[in-house]
This record gives sequence, structure tokens and C-alpha cells, in this order.
Amino acid sequence: MALLVSMAGLLNSRMKKHRETLHMKFVDEFRDPEMAKRVLARIHRLVGEIPAAQKRPLQIMEVCGGHTHSIFRYGLEELLPENIEMVHGPGCPVCVLPMGRVDDCIAIAEQPNVIFTTFGDAMRVPGSNKSLQQASAEGCDVRMVYSPLDALQLARKHPDKKVVFFGLGFETTMPSTALTLKQAEKERIKNFFLFSNHITIIPTIKAILDSPDMDIDGFLGPGHVSMVIGQAPYEFISMQYHRPLVISGFEPLDILQSLMLVLEQLKAGEASIENQYKRIVPEGGNLNALTAVSDVFELREFFEWRGLGSIDHSGVRIREAYARFDAEKTFKLPNLKIADPKSCQCGEVLKGVIKPWQCKLFGKQCNPETPMGALMVSTEGACSAYYSYGKIDAKNIA
Repeated sequence: MALLVSMAGLLNSRMKKHRETLHMKFVDEFRDPEMAKRVLARIHRLVGEIPAAQKRPLQIMEVCGGHTHSIFRYGLEELLPENIEMVHGPGCPVCVLPMGRVDDCIAIAEQPNVIFTTFGDAMRVPGSNKSLQQASAEGCDVRMVYSPLDALQLARKHPDKKVVFFGLGFETTMPSTALTLKQAEKERIKNFFLFSNHITIIPTIKAILDSPDMDIDGFLGPGHVSMVIGQAPYEFISMQYHRPLVISGFEPLDILQSLMLVLEQLKAGEASIENQYKRIVPEGGNLNALTAVSDVFELREFFEWRGLGSIDHSGVRIREAYARFDAEKTFKLPNLKIADPKSCQCGEVLKGVIKPWQCKLFGKQCNPETPMGALMVSTEGACSAYYSYGKIDAKNIA
């Protein structure tokens, strides 16, 4: 179906003499090679005009795992100047799930009369001893669903079972979970439970900016999260940390244009929040979604992230008004903090300290068929993206 979209201001107002306005009707037009060449030419010129880029590579972090996947799928990183380094951020919720929370999932699934439901990409995330997929093979009733409403329907069909939904994801998926809980409350369904592992993007970016071993020059902001939260929550990045962030779409030209806008700001010595993805992201976000989330969830004091440690106010829990649906209050959980194997370097990859192929396990003990780390599980994980699309020297993984 035609997408009635407009990619206005491909080149931003600071370069009016080069300005072009495209009225794009089809997805293919966001992958136009000739337009990509023109934007790339501008990127190469800009980098040559930024003093900092002459001393060291500029580090631009794409926060969202969806961007990481697109960058590798379309080979964008190979087209960029050598003095631009793309840092692959922690925006893949499966990838930052710590082993202890996976063990909690398995502890729930192993209890009698439980149907444990989850999105498919969480099935193979390793816990300390096994994954949910392995628990299913051992006889646990673990089912893949496409939405929390699928889990609620299972609760209706199996009133003699306790149906647990594994709530996972950033603000993108949080509203659908909240609305499902509100529907369960409305219908007075008593056998539906939520194990909330939803996380929030803003404290995560702040933790990255505060990290002493990271020096990010600018950000490509997550498109889908921003569709819910809007533009304003990112303002602290420009005001307090003086870094530019451009909310980006996921097609090749979206990403290239967003990168170009970041570089325009760096050249001008500016730091502001821009929205390249205006065709999807409203400035104020989605009020209905935000209201549902606020009704059902509240911030946790802290939440544990794989590779990043404990981050204050970075996760949400169920409010007391909906406590009867809270799996953490219904089931006895191990609730242990379990460190990744010392040989696994997911943490360093998540923080951009090393590239995936520099991990000693990459492509050997750890690959998509037998993942040891969460970054190799999801298609949005940096390791999975490198393995599937990166041109890695075979001798490095032999």
C-alpha cells in the first residue's frame, strides 16, 4: 500500500541553497540509491569541516536496536567516512535482560498449572542454566504470543490455569501491556498475571552519558519509543550534556539524513533535539498511550540491566491498584543477581567499548544457533547483526 509520506527538508535549513523536498509515496523511495549518494556526499563533506573529527573518530550512537539492524542490513556503516564510528546502543530490550530475570521467568514456568507466555525473541535468551525454550522442551507450558492480548485470550480459554505474560520492552510495547491489564480488570479475569520487565529509555541514555568510559558526540534517537513519549523528554541531552539527538526513522535514507543532521549540528557547534521521523512521531507523543501507562505502572527505584548494571528509575512495576495481576507478588521467585560468564563480553559491546567481533566468543561458541550472550539472540542485537550482515574476516572467527 502506498505510504502517503513527505520527507521534507532532506537537507536542513542551514544549507538552503542545496535544499530539496521529496514527496515520497512508496517505501522503495526511502531506499533510492541516487538520493543516498547525494546525502552521503554531504556527510563526507561535513566530516571534513568538523575540527574534532580531524583528531579522532566522531562517535555517534544509534540508541535503538532497530537502527542497528537496518545499518547492517543495508551496509550503511561501510559507506560512512572512516572518522565516523557508529556505537551500537542498548536499545534492544531482549539484549539488556539480565540472567537473573530469565531465571525468574523459568521459575514461574516450572510451577504447576502455569501457562507462561512471551514474545518469540525472548525464548532463547540464556539464563544461568537454561532458556525458556529449553524449559519448554523439558515439559513446561511456555507459549509464544504476538501480543499481551493473546495471553489474555489464553486466560479466558483456560480458567483452571494461571496464565503469565512476560512484559518486555521499552515505552513502545508498554502501552499495549497496560491496556491489556485494564481490560483484564474490566472483565474481572482472575487467572491472568504480568511479569513486568518493561524498561524506560531516558534513564538509560543518561547512564550512558554519565559513563566515564564513553564519549558520545551525538545520538540517533529511537523512532518507535519517540512515537509514544514524544520529543520533550530528550531535551536534557542538549541542555545538560550539550549533545545533539535526532529522532530517526528506520529506512536507509531516514538513517543517513538523521546522521547528516547530527553532523550539521556538530559543525555549527549546536546541540538540540530534532525530529526527522515527523511522519510517525508527533512532537507531544501519544497522550492516550501515556495515560494508560501512567494508570497501570510506576517507576521502580532501580532496575538491573545486562552490561550496564543497576540504573535508577529505569524500569516500571505494577501499581498497587493492579497488584492482583502482579506475578512478582503471586509467585515465589529466586530474584537473584547473576553475573554473565566471564568469557562473555556483552557488557562491553553494549557500552560500545568493543565491537562484537572483538569478543573472544563471537562466531565460535556464541552464534545465532547456540547463543551464549543475549546480543546474539535478537535480530536487533549488535552481535546478531554483525554475524548476519557484517563483513567479518573469516580468520577472526575460525
